[in-house]
Amino acid sequence: MNFERRSLLRSGVALSLGAAQTSDVSNLQRASGAEGSSLAAPANGRAKSCVFIFLFGGPSHIDLWDMKPSAPAEIRGEFQPVSTSVPGIQICEHLPLLGQQMHRFCLLRSMRHRMPVHGPACSEVYSGRPYFGPPITDQATPEDWPAIAAIVHRFAPQTQGLPSSVVLPWYTQFVGQDRRIAGQTGGRMSEQFNPFLVEGNPKEPGFKMRGLELPSEVTAARFRQRRQLREQLDPFGLKPAQSTFQTGLVESNFHSAATLVENAGSIGAFDLSRESTVQRAKYGDTRFGQSLLLARRLVESEVPLVTVNWDDDHKDDKVSPHWDTHALNFPKLKERLCPVFDRAISTFLQELDERGLLETTLVVALGEFGRTPKVGVVTQNGMTAKTGRDHWPHAFTAIVAGGGVRGGQVYGSTTANGGYVAERPVSPADLSATVLSHLGIDPAIEYEDHFLQVRQRLSEGQPVDLNL
Repeated sequence: MNFERRSLLRSGVALSLGAAQTSDVSNLQRASGAEGSSLAAPANGRAKSCVFIFLFGGPSHIDLWDMKPSAPAEIRGEFQPVSTSVPGIQICEHLPLLGQQMHRFCLLRSMRHRMPVHGPACSEVYSGRPYFGPPITDQATPEDWPAIAAIVHRFAPQTQGLPSSVVLPWYTQFVGQDRRIAGQTGGRMSEQFNPFLVEGNPKEPGFKMRGLELPSEVTAARFRQRRQLREQLDPFGLKPAQSTFQTGLVESNFHSAATLVENAGSIGAFDLSRESTVQRAKYGDTRFGQSLLLARRLVESEVPLVTVNWDDDHKDDKVSPHWDTHALNFPKLKERLCPVFDRAISTFLQELDERGLLETTLVVALGEFGRTPKVGVVTQNGMTAKTGRDHWPHAFTAIVAGGGVRGGQVYGSTTANGGYVAERPVSPADLSATVLSHLGIDPAIEYEDHFLQVRQRLSEGQPVDLNL
């Protein structure tokens, strides 16, 4: 029995009449009557969304989007900057497609925090909170701060019967570890608010979201009859005066799960088979590319928050997995990472804009930190080779687009060696406040911290104005 399944059973959420399997909807956990504001609706009538793209491992900002061509060779590295669609702004030569979309996004070059260890650093970016303890583990704990994804799952309303916060195609996790990496759950706010996980590989033929199809022996009419029968029963045998937030949460979870099963066929948001072969090819035949295509479909269905966690199908590399380039930094970026990212993200931004979705959709792409200004220097991981760059949280870059962000600009700057923020520093807390504010959720709303037994604000940061 996996972690999500146990959490769901503890909440008492079960489609007990047999209409669907509990294990297949174990991540659809929704707050009942949760305090918070509704999504802000713009003039065109579409609800606002956010796509949060997490580049696990920590991309080398100095080699990709904050290059220092005038610095010494051991700092500037092997790559050359190239012009983009915006005069005066350059990025890495191995991101040519993204460069042609520069007018659609902002390079926020002044992200920073102080945590050089993967798990706690991931937690800081996922949650917008400084890590609560010593950096002695990469794995999630019950004391974790709640992820932005969990906060949105609790405080943002659903649309069209879909979850308000979706994570795909996996929870970020190191190979060989038995738990997901820190900061991705409801944590101290409660695991009941974990976001909805769409697990699997969207690039596989016939990919489908598990649990959204009724068993062969249960027709749609029979499913509705079962729901009607249940509604005639007094849930839990409780009188209204005896109901609690917990019992209301369980009831809400049940109705959310049942509604999703009932409406999934007509909504089709999770069904990539509805996309043409040509359309799917634009994103690339990769897990990341097809995840972004799925994210676009979820945005079209007005899901408030979609978190896309990077996975490049190279889990066998235990020294430098994903964007964690401790060795062979330049060939890995050039041959394995940049081509996949460049194709998928450029297509995603272009399609959002062409479909009229970029105006209301905030897109954020970043990792947990950047890389050392000097090649081969060891700052945290002794396995860093002379051909790699180690962890560096003191300055890194986020790509931000849509949702009112002015494209074609650079926000903030770093020192001559790319090592420290020179102006307009932005913290993970500020980024979390920016995401929540865009979605119409007041960062000042408070929740009960079950770890410290106090009330906590959703975010201690200040929204960043990127429409300057």
